[in-house]
Amino acid sequence: MIRASELGPFKEVQLSQGTIRYREMGSGEMLVFVHGLLVNGDLWRKVVPALTNQFRCIVPDWPLGSHEVAMNEKADLSPTGLARLISDFLAALDLNDVTLVANDSGGAFSQIVITQYPERVGRVVLTNCDSYDSFLPLFFRPLQWGAHLPGFVFVMSQLLRLRAFQRTPNAYGWLSKYGLEDRVLDSYVGPLITNPSIRRDVTKVLKTISARYTLEAATRFGGFDKPVLIAWASQDRFFPVRYAQRLQKALPNARLELIKDSRTLVPEDQPERLVELIEQFVTENSVSKI
Repeated sequence: MIRASELGPFKEVQLSQGTIRYREMGSGEMLVFVHGLLVNGDLWRKVVPALTNQFRCIVPDWPLGSHEVAMNEKADLSPTGLARLISDFLAALDLNDVTLVANDSGGAFSQIVITQYPERVGRVVLTNCDSYDSFLPLFFRPLQWGAHLPGFVFVMSQLLRLRAFQRTPNAYGWLSKYGLEDRVLDSYVGPLITNPSIRRDVTKVLKTISARYTLEAATRFGGFDKPVLIAWASQDRFFPVRYAQRLQKALPNARLELIKDSRTLVPEDQPERLVELIEQFVTENSVSKI
């Protein structure tokens, strides 16, 4: 398995649901990163090193199909279960006043966190992500349906052995405007291809994903009045700007910044702009300034 080296060595924390591996760099205000389905912490490799002069950055591999250590067989990997796992992770490391930085389906899980387990969260950065009736986006809903068919995830994993398939719109092809490096694609698909327990985990995730979770979270947005930055790529094929505008209106203390020349994976396409926005947002809204 080839893992991007920019984020340093792994640490581990034991939760009731299983082992979460994470990497940690820097010091200062706390940033915890939440990636989406079928990627891992390597998503943030272009962003985190530039933030470590000011912030303590914690980059977990969440159990969403590209993680290398499987969860316990009975772990709850539904959207609410994953939100609880994120909350438990923060508690296990005794992290408070955290800024959650989320992308793709990680944004959906973070929305559930702030509406059910907001105590340790001080701020949120949502880049392009699932919300409201788009969880998953229509284009990727066959993954949800297929996960109920025996053998579907195994077949999908074997197709992902093919570099050409990895770069199709049905896989990673439309998520980044400029494409993903081969070594990063290997990092994302390797665990799914080789480990049946990872396939078991992602099958559980896909079977339980439903827009009812994001729609329910949205009904509680009014109760979360902490600062939210919505840093949204304007050229995304899956999450149009109207979702960002809807989030901005519903969250009491949210601001919207549009990012040009990027698709869903903003940390891939526009890492420098994302770093700039995070630095400004967290500095302006830090507890020490209040």
